[in-house]
Amino acid sequence: MSKPLDPDDIRPTRLTEALGERYLAYALSTITSRALPDVRDGMKPVQRRILYAMRELKMNPTQGFKKCARVVGDVIGKYHPHGEQAVYEALVRLAQDFAYRYPLVEGQGNFGNIDGDNAAAMRYTESRLSDAAMALLDGIDEDTVDFRPTYSGEDQEPVVLPAAFPNLLANGASGIAVGMATSIPPHNVAEICAASLHLIKAPNAKVETLLQHLPGPDFPTGGIIVDGPETIAEAYRTGRGGLRLRARWEKEEGTRGSYVIVVTEIPYQVQKSKLIEKIAELIESKKLPLLEDVRDESTDDVRLILEPKSRNVDADLLMEALFRQTDLETRVSYNMNVIDANGVPRLMDLKEILRAFLDHQQVVLVRRSKFRLGKIEHRLMVLEGYLIVYLNLDEVIRIIREEDEPKPALIKRFKLNDEQAEAILNMRLRSLRKLEEMELRTEHKQLSAEAKSLRGLIKDEGAQWMRVSEDLKALKERFGPKTALGKRHTQFGTAPVVAVDVEEALVQREPITVLCSAKGWIRALKGHVEPGGDIKYKEGDRARFWIHAETTDKLLLLATSGRFFTLACDKLPGGRGHGEPVRLMVDMGDAEDIVSLQIHVPGRKLLVASTAGNGFIVAEDEVAAQTRKGKQVLNVGAGEEAKVCAPVEGELVAVIGENRKLIIFPLSDVVEMTRGRGVRLQRYKDGGLSDAKVFSRKDGLTWIDGSGRTQSVEKPMEWLGERGQAGRLAPKGFAKTNTFSPK
Repeated sequence: MSKPLDPDDIRPTRLTEALGERYLAYALSTITSRALPDVRDGMKPVQRRILYAMRELKMNPTQGFKKCARVVGDVIGKYHPHGEQAVYEALVRLAQDFAYRYPLVEGQGNFGNIDGDNAAAMRYTESRLSDAAMALLDGIDEDTVDFRPTYSGEDQEPVVLPAAFPNLLANGASGIAVGMATSIPPHNVAEICAASLHLIKAPNAKVETLLQHLPGPDFPTGGIIVDGPETIAEAYRTGRGGLRLRARWEKEEGTRGSYVIVVTEIPYQVQKSKLIEKIAELIESKKLPLLEDVRDESTDDVRLILEPKSRNVDADLLMEALFRQTDLETRVSYNMNVIDANGVPRLMDLKEILRAFLDHQQVVLVRRSKFRLGKIEHRLMVLEGYLIVYLNLDEVIRIIREEDEPKPALIKRFKLNDEQAEAILNMRLRSLRKLEEMELRTEHKQLSAEAKSLRGLIKDEGAQWMRVSEDLKALKERFGPKTALGKRHTQFGTAPVVAVDVEEALVQREPITVLCSAKGWIRALKGHVEPGGDIKYKEGDRARFWIHAETTDKLLLLATSGRFFTLACDKLPGGRGHGEPVRLMVDMGDAEDIVSLQIHVPGRKLLVASTAGNGFIVAEDEVAAQTRKGKQVLNVGAGEEAKVCAPVEGELVAVIGENRKLIIFPLSDVVEMTRGRGVRLQRYKDGGLSDAKVFSRKDGLTWIDGSGRTQSVEKPMEWLGERGQAGRLAPKGFAKTNTFSPK
């Protein structure tokens, strides 16, 4: 029968306040006891308890393996009162070399794989501690850290590990608490040690300086970081941020120009089986038209085969499409929330994390030195008692033989303490030989020297940091780049700027000859055909543009309205018949005519001009249009038309008017724009602009006459003037059409 409630113990409390207090307690417990790691050893309580339990079971790297079930049982029974499956999953993760950069547990049996398969049951698997774990636990019995009672009060457990190994940054951490989360990627131990050594030398060093030694994460599964140093520095400076991590791939050539892409490393924490499943789904739903097939040829190493739809598909273009739609590229987040040395959860930057690790190492060193000094002082005290025996051997023997209580008698006779007297009484007779006395004196001398050294170390902070530096250098050598585990796995790179145009990527590159007549009928002949031959046009029509191109090229068309249009060469009608009118392909008016038709060259610049003599320079990338309506670039007034579209290849501009007057001036006098009327190139009383071109002083001014021959003027600089002038009459023999090339 339950005890009745005492009315005096009942306190009226608002429900919201009661819920708030209890939820806050739960939240704090989750943050400090489950989700966030300690900045000093980088461990959550369950991980710390697993390693400590394994050490108590003597599961050292030099010993044999023991069943994981035994470890889990000890952890649950003594230290961690939670579910056995949760503890086993934490143990398994500590042993996975694809999850931990430096595994803390060495496993034997099935501990899962990168495909996402689960580990075998704990009764089948075996484990023992790794070298990195032994570094974390080194010195734990030497009063280096505080202990607290376990949940049952029957045993003691460490509050934190001595952590001579920088586990927080080396293996990273992730966890979600109530209102807080942490996400710290793994790093390379040699680089962590290098940054820590620099921080010891320069305590005021900035994060950017530390990043010269610790450039970024180093994931166990490799991959390539494609974000720049600025992005990485921002994350380490603020404690928050992210970076892009890509799979590593290479192109493997096949027969007859075919190839496949081989993925050898996938991003961190991406399950290979789910990745393949996702790619297969995208292929099935036709969302990856560039990819034909995916298959897994992995053994111990990752080897994913990606087969393109065609050998003409550009490999970089295909991979960019995959990076955008699959986990072949992932974003790794930084959220460096940790529990500090005072038990307070807070956000830290890289420098604060390294400083907390170093400060912990200094504390451990001092406590370890004091512990060792205490042991030495106790031993010296005992040795001094032994030496008294050798100096007064006969008297000691007499007291022991004759006295009923020899211990008080020894203490009184030789002024000993209780421990010295007890040690003398426990001596063996064989220890009374002369050689033993010499050994004791030698030991006393050595221990006295060590005690003096330890006292100096405890008092001298500079000597302490020197010892910490020596330990870091030894750790750097132990896990350095010369070892299989220590060499950097993840590299740094840049993501190529590739415009993913699927339709263009599927076009097979073949040579063609584009023909466009004076009336705007266009067609494409296979191969590069030279002008002439049996090429027929419609009655009353004639040849105008004859262009050698490829099916993957784009054509830029400038109409008299000043509007640019873009034509895809693979979409042009075939060479049979007379082709089709350009007006059916783009929205060009019946009153408009074609001014120029040329292959689009990315990065090139063009000089555009109207019949009124106005013009400007425009980047060719700015005029490329993606729609049928085209792109208005050159504005023309009433009675004006676009007249010139010439490539910019030189430093001088030549303009010829309908009045046969020529003017030459520097290209730098012409403004560069994306749209407008431009500036005055040449002035006229009657007529307008006939043609213009850009040329270099070195090549000189040339033109093509009516017979197709190239002509030139000996001294073109005689026509040099200022932009906007009328100019002088063209040289003798200049083309009667008043153009530099036939139109």
